[in-house]
Amino acid sequence: MSRSIIFYLHAHQPWRLRNYTIFEATQSHNYFDTDDANSNSNRRVIEKVAQKSYLPTNRKLNALLDKHPDFKINLSITGLLLEQLEAWAPDVLTSFQDLASTGRLEIASETYYHSLAFFYDRPEFERQVEQHKRKIEQLFGQTPTVFRNTELAYNNQLGQWADQAGFKGILAEGWDPVLGWRSPNFLYRPAGAENIKLLLKNYRLSDDIAFRFGNRDWEGWPLTVDKFINWINGTDHGEVFNLFMDYETFGEHQWEDTGIFDFLEDLPEKWLSKPDHSFMNFSEAIDKLEVKDDIDIQNTVTWADTERDLTAWLGNSMQQEAIKAVYDLGETIMGSGDWQLIDDWRRLQASDHFYYMCTKWFSDGDVHAYFSPYKSPYDAFLNFMNVYHDLHWRTAIFQDNIIQKETV
Repeated sequence: MSRSIIFYLHAHQPWRLRNYTIFEATQSHNYFDTDDANSNSNRRVIEKVAQKSYLPTNRKLNALLDKHPDFKINLSITGLLLEQLEAWAPDVLTSFQDLASTGRLEIASETYYHSLAFFYDRPEFERQVEQHKRKIEQLFGQTPTVFRNTELAYNNQLGQWADQAGFKGILAEGWDPVLGWRSPNFLYRPAGAENIKLLLKNYRLSDDIAFRFGNRDWEGWPLTVDKFINWINGTDHGEVFNLFMDYETFGEHQWEDTGIFDFLEDLPEKWLSKPDHSFMNFSEAIDKLEVKDDIDIQNTVTWADTERDLTAWLGNSMQQEAIKAVYDLGETIMGSGDWQLIDDWRRLQASDHFYYMCTKWFSDGDVHAYFSPYKSPYDAFLNFMNVYHDLHWRTAIFQDNIIQKETV
């Protein structure tokens, strides 16, 4: 039986907010931390992750692509990260472009601002997808044909939207409660769609690398490539094994001393040593493989937390209040024509800001705390709302100016 791996990495960094007090509202519109003296500033984070993850991973991937002509990789990268790479780490951007120039890296479409706009403001969502498309075309010379929504958030409506938008494929989490008896290791069609194909993450195999790799208490530790391939080959049913994870898995979430780069080094050679094994780009799998069945996903599924739903971002009243407040400003802000105001508003839509406000505990809470620059979810909420109050004030000034012009 022929078996293929789709190796897909997602790269993203938000514009983190600086410590913004309520007393600054109406006085300062500088929301985003670029202070070099602050270890959590956006510039310092980019430089740190570049050295630990992006640069060594891209060097490794470039070498593997050169060594193994049949090795292929897939990427998505947010507009927010691309902006910061252009500003502070152009060598990293060049290293991503070098990967794309091989012709064996496929880049997926997504929202430019890593937002949840699909669920709150459909026109804004579509504008962000178009903005991201233009950025990828500008920097990489590719026009994406496969879509992934922020945090892999997916439901039937999104699948139907992507179908109508002309995408040939879309990504989602292969979550057991929606799959039922089905395996994530086949190609599917979204319910209600006509042409688009659905690629589902094999979350067990993906998370073995992304989350469990360096955990010495895990029963699967140490994870070797031989062991991992045996797990794949031990699966009775499957044509395509979708390994989806954050780019920062390599070197940042799993540090170099765990052996994660050695694992990456060995995977292509050992997987490709068998003639019926291959790596595929998204589009290649969509073009070559037959659809196994339709998948009906009425309730939104994501790739986060044990529930695999939107509660990582919308599970408590703070998150719900904050995200509603931001989107309620949308119509007026877009009507302002003030591109600085619009960009600030869009940066505040990044899902990370709401993720930091999550109040879950146990293992999910530990993951949220790892990513958050705040001492507590409540600090994240207060800081965000301080910024929101200034944004709201700027919006009100615009409305007042319109009223004054109309009464003159």
